[in-house]
Amino acid sequence: MNHGVYVTEQATSVSTPNVAASGIPFVVGVAPVHSAAKAVKPGVPVLCRSWDEAVQQLGYSEDWKTYTLCEFMHSHFELYGCQPVIFVNVLDIGTMKQAVEAADLTVTDHKVRLPIAAINDETLVVKAAGGSGDALSLDKDYSTYYDGENLVIEAIADGSCYEAAKINVAYNKVTPATVTEVNISTAMESVELCLTTLGTVPDLICAPGYSHKPTVAAVMVTKAAGINGLFRAKALIDIDCSSGGAKTYTAVQEKMKAGNLTDQDEICCWPMVQFHGHTYHMSTQLAGLMAQVDTKNGCPYESPSNKPMQIDGLCLEDGTEVILTHAQANNLNSIGVVTALNFNSWVAWGNYTACYPGNTDIKDNLIPVSRMFDWVANSLVRTFWSKLDRPMNRRLIDTVLDASNIWLNGLTGAGYLLGARAVMLEAENPMENLMAGIIKLHIYMTPPAPAQEIDFVLEYDASYVSALQG
Repeated sequence: MNHGVYVTEQATSVSTPNVAASGIPFVVGVAPVHSAAKAVKPGVPVLCRSWDEAVQQLGYSEDWKTYTLCEFMHSHFELYGCQPVIFVNVLDIGTMKQAVEAADLTVTDHKVRLPIAAINDETLVVKAAGGSGDALSLDKDYSTYYDGENLVIEAIADGSCYEAAKINVAYNKVTPATVTEVNISTAMESVELCLTTLGTVPDLICAPGYSHKPTVAAVMVTKAAGINGLFRAKALIDIDCSSGGAKTYTAVQEKMKAGNLTDQDEICCWPMVQFHGHTYHMSTQLAGLMAQVDTKNGCPYESPSNKPMQIDGLCLEDGTEVILTHAQANNLNSIGVVTALNFNSWVAWGNYTACYPGNTDIKDNLIPVSRMFDWVANSLVRTFWSKLDRPMNRRLIDTVLDASNIWLNGLTGAGYLLGARAVMLEAENPMENLMAGIIKLHIYMTPPAPAQEIDFVLEYDASYVSALQG
C-alpha cells in the first residue's frame, strides 16, 4: 500500500485549436536554379522564409518573363514583406539544355561575361584563343561565378590567360523556353507533398506567366478544391492580356467563358500591373497583398479589396497602358474579376470569386467569406486529426464539440465571425453511421461580408431655415 498524498495529471478534455495558416502561396514556375548556391531539385517544393533563402536555393534574374518565380520572389519578399512562400521550380538543367559551340570571346578587365543561361559545370571548357591546345585549368588559370545576369569567367593573376585579349569558350546553356504547360501542370501535383515534407499546407495557388492557360488553370483549381483530399485553397488566375488575349476590359468576360473560369475556388485577375519600371502579373501582387492582410489579422476574414497595392499603373503584357475608370473597374467586379483602381492611391478592387454572378451563395462568391470557410475547415481538420480512431463515446463527442465552440466563440468575440456554433444533429447521425464509427458535426458560422456599398441620402430640411429668425 501507499501511505501519503499523491497527485496525478489528466489530459485536458478540451483540445487546443491547431489553427491553419493563411496567406501562404504555393508557386509553380521557372527559376535560374543553375545559378543558385544550393540549387533545389526540379519539381520539389521548397519553403522559403526570406529573400536570401529564395535566392540561395532558386537563383535570381531580372528576366522575369523567362524566370517567372523571380517576379514572385521580388514582389512577395521585397514589396510586401511577407513570408513564407512555397516555390516549385520546373526547370530541369539535366534535360532542358543545349550546347553552345566553342568561340573566341573578348576579354574585358580580365573577364568574359556569358549570359545567365550558361551552366557552370564540367561542360564549360576554356582554352586559349583559337581553341587549340589543352583546356585551361579552373581555379588555376581562371575562376567562375554568377554575377547579376551573367556567368563570369575571370582570369587569375598568376594564370596563363591573365593578359589574354580573347579566350575560347564552349558551354551548355539552359533552355527555359522548352518548359511547357504540361511541365507546369505536372508540378502542381507536388502541392500534395507540402504537408508531409514541409509541415505546411498552402492556401493560395499561383503560377504567374502560366495561370492564364486553360489547362494550367484547370489543374490549379482542382488542387485548390482538395489538397491531400482534406485542405482547401484558392487558385489565383490571371486573365490572358497578351496580343491574343483580352486587351480591353470588355473582352475579359469572353476570355473567362473560353477558359471556363467559373469556380468558387478561383480568384481571377486582369490586367497586369507596373511598379518602378517592372511589370508584374496581378495575381503575383494580389497574393502578396492577401498575405499581408491575413498576417495583420491572423485569419483571412478581411477582403484585400481597397487595400494599397505596390503599383503605379496598369498594363497589358506588351506594356501598353491600361486606364480604368471607376465604372469600368466595377464592371469587371460584376463578372467576378479582381482588378486595381487608382482612387487617390492604387488599391486592389474586387470582392468576388470567379463563380460570381452565376453562383449567388455568399459563402462561395465573396472572397473573404469563402476564404474564412476554407480556413475554418482547414483548422478543424488539423485540430481534431488526433481524435481519429479513439474510442467513440460521449466523452469524445463532447470534447470535440466543446473545443470547437470555445474556439468559434473566440473568433466571434474578436469580430472575425458574426456568430458561430458547433452542434450534433440527430438527423445527420443515423444509428448505422454511429455504429460504424462515423460522426457528423454541424458548424453554423457567419463571417462578415465586406461593406461593398455605403449609401448616404441627402435631403434639404426646410425646418432649419427657422434658425434665421433668431
